[in-house]
Amino acid sequence: MSKRQVQKMLRLIATGEPVELTSPMASVKKLAKLAFIAQQFGYEYMDVRQSGGRNNALVMLIVPDPSPQARARAAQNWAQYPNAGDGVSVPPLVPDAHELLKARINFDLTGKHAEKKMYWAAGGITLGFVVALARAGGDGDAVFFAGLGWAGLMALLGVGLVVTRKRNAKFAARLQAAGFMPVTDESGRVRYLPPGGQLPGHGNPFGGAATGPYGNQQPAPGPYGPYGQQPAPGAYGHQPAPTTPYGSQPPAAPYG
Repeated sequence: MSKRQVQKMLRLIATGEPVELTSPMASVKKLAKLAFIAQQFGYEYMDVRQSGGRNNALVMLIVPDPSPQARARAAQNWAQYPNAGDGVSVPPLVPDAHELLKARINFDLTGKHAEKKMYWAAGGITLGFVVALARAGGDGDAVFFAGLGWAGLMALLGVGLVVTRKRNAKFAARLQAAGFMPVTDESGRVRYLPPGGQLPGHGNPFGGAATGPYGNQQPAPGPYGPYGQQPAPGAYGHQPAPTTPYGSQPPAAPYG
């Protein structure tokens, strides 16, 4: 995570609109750090996807969180870190919160939906093998090599499925222990949301229609820092940061 990435993210956050962030190196750890900082300034992690390009980049979607807790946290952090726009003077990372974000991102990338894709791939490979047998026309060598290729690919898929299931179980257990609940979206994809969280009103949160982290709600105006609208002095009473659903945090941590 570079200073420039944080600066760009905070400028985009000032618009109060959904923001897409890209990690060219496909680093979940870096995206989780950016998501953590975004949470400190009134935004919430929504989803992640692979770009499909040659570099296999990851694209993360963050959206305004209009909840009173998030707004209070953002107001407090902008007051405590007025120079956050430099990309360096930001709240320190809270390890537990960072690990939860990593678990959410990883599960969204390799959850049950990814397992289904592996089954579809196995079906496609098997169909290809059947076609190869038909074209072989009884050629023993062709049948042998086609069968060998099919067996090798199926073995790789089997190993991948076992590894993916173990990873998913680990991430799911960590999220459930922190109070996150599994929710199935319109496409059958399982997501883990914080208590009270809801999925967007459509199956593709990257479609641009999501205007709030927990449904099709309009984000409340501000506080998105010195780049955008500022709340009136005392609008949030500079109250202590509220308790968050992500577990207990050290008293000195600015996470909520």
